[in-house]
Amino acid sequence: MTTNINKIKLSEADIISKFILPAIKNSGWDNMTQIRQEVALRDGKVIVRGQAAARKKVKSADIVLYHKPSMPLAVIEAKANKYEVGKGMQQGLDYASLLEVPFIFASNGDGFIFHDKTNPTQLETEIHLEDFPTPDQLWDKYCVWKGYKKENLPIITQDYHDDGSGKSPRYYQLQAINKTVEAVAEGQDRILLVMATGTGKTYTAFQIIWRLWKAKAKKRILFLADRNILVDQTKNNDFQPFGTAMTKITGRNVDPAYEIHLGLYQALTGPEESQKAYKQVDPDFFDLIVIDECHRGSASEDSAWREILDYFGSATHVGLTATPKETEEVSNIEYFGDPVYTYSLKQGIEDGFLAPYKVVRVDIDVDVQGWRPTKGQTDKDGNVIEDRIYNQKDFDRTMVIDERTELVAKTITNYLKRTDSMNKTIVFCNDIDHAERMRRALVNCNPEHVAKNEKYVMKITGDDQIGKDQLDYFINPKSKYPVIATTSELMTTGVDAKTCKLVVLDQGIQSMTKFKQIIGRGTRIDDKYGKLWFTILDFKKATELFADERFDGEAERIKIITPDELENEGDADDIIHGIDPEDMPENGEGPFGDDIAPNLFTMKV
Repeated sequence: MTTNINKIKLSEADIISKFILPAIKNSGWDNMTQIRQEVALRDGKVIVRGQAAARKKVKSADIVLYHKPSMPLAVIEAKANKYEVGKGMQQGLDYASLLEVPFIFASNGDGFIFHDKTNPTQLETEIHLEDFPTPDQLWDKYCVWKGYKKENLPIITQDYHDDGSGKSPRYYQLQAINKTVEAVAEGQDRILLVMATGTGKTYTAFQIIWRLWKAKAKKRILFLADRNILVDQTKNNDFQPFGTAMTKITGRNVDPAYEIHLGLYQALTGPEESQKAYKQVDPDFFDLIVIDECHRGSASEDSAWREILDYFGSATHVGLTATPKETEEVSNIEYFGDPVYTYSLKQGIEDGFLAPYKVVRVDIDVDVQGWRPTKGQTDKDGNVIEDRIYNQKDFDRTMVIDERTELVAKTITNYLKRTDSMNKTIVFCNDIDHAERMRRALVNCNPEHVAKNEKYVMKITGDDQIGKDQLDYFINPKSKYPVIATTSELMTTGVDAKTCKLVVLDQGIQSMTKFKQIIGRGTRIDDKYGKLWFTILDFKKATELFADERFDGEAERIKIITPDELENEGDADDIIHGIDPEDMPENGEGPFGDDIAPNLFTMKV
């Protein structure tokens, strides 16, 4: 009687240390490699209120049991003895669903309720403390449940790389790694992983390659990317543990002395036969090819990627992407098959690993209403403007209206003034010329900031070495400048701008994939520097055209405003106005008035 009273008074922590852990260890579980306590699977969703944000408090799994560090088997949820023995079961089931493990135990120190998904005829049973299953018992049941073949176990159970820092894959990364390794072990040769931008695809790819390489399941591996910056970042960061076994393909030379090859697909092929460097080695040289950002056309039969993939057709091909499909005509799913694992932006936001976002859609009257020239009206170069209605798709492509560019720049500036003028901002423009005009307009709108530092606004595009040299400073949280970057294509992928708080869309985006990549520039979180959420300032209705609630979730708030409302109203967060588009204008009418100066227009050929 005295023992029961004392037990009831014990805390949950005491129940774990005095009853649950001894029962587990007595069944043969290794305390160093198979038992982890207080396993935090989520970071805590960020809740945004106005311009402030805070994380939701999240609970950790009390205990997770592993076959080995890379392979979780069971979740154990404990409660104080004053509660019923199965009190923690529903909480345990939630954690188990994230880890995709079949064994869940709930306990109050008296015994266990055992939920066993491998036994559908009797899912839950009550067992005594001394009857806790051994590691071999759960592992054997797990192997049957997963359908593992004995000959594949050396590959499936190969450890991931441990650098000794205590860093381990997040739960979804471990899922992606394990599912890919399992698929390879089972002989699947076309594998697709869909993971939202900012969720660590390259680190996941490294662990996949590492495990397959160490298990000697794959001996020569090619990692393909389409941007030099992506290859260099991969080699210098996540892939560094490969050491002297790794090389970057340069000078169109594939050196067979190395086992891990990182290559830019442009460096491996070209229109001329002499440029097809991949043919320097036999078609069976590589037995694993990992394609980073595989949405960029690798599924297209006439793409340069496919030329390389077809040559090494006997190899296993693993595609990594933030979106599974580029267009209705070109589908990665058609080439790779359905994804073995998908981790969406929506789930990343819910888990607290990715930043939630607000959408402020700015409707400029010339975009909403369109514009039509007067008969015989000329541009500033004296060319007659074709008589038709020009709309949003034309501006900054076939026609340049300087006043519109200045209005966009002024609107961006006003938004930053009402939030924080030093917030890192990326402005996506239609092309390099548009990016330069936008840079100039933003400089003129921010003379006081430019006077303090001329790099407050920088054009960062592929043609401008001075701008490209500033990219590392822009993405470095410790560097204040540049603050605003105008770009077109260079920064759509491979730019890990953790502190970017404002993403501006003034580009005519044509695909869901490109939209997701651009939005991904803001989805990273940096707690140290206070980056917990970001805003999309949308001048092109892209957020409306490419809404994908199933993958991206819903915005924290969507506002539709005009530039005047942002300039004249009080708090930017209080602006929630709808716009009623007017009918298309008649000949000679324009949203800036009939007397708009002809030298504001430039026709683009």
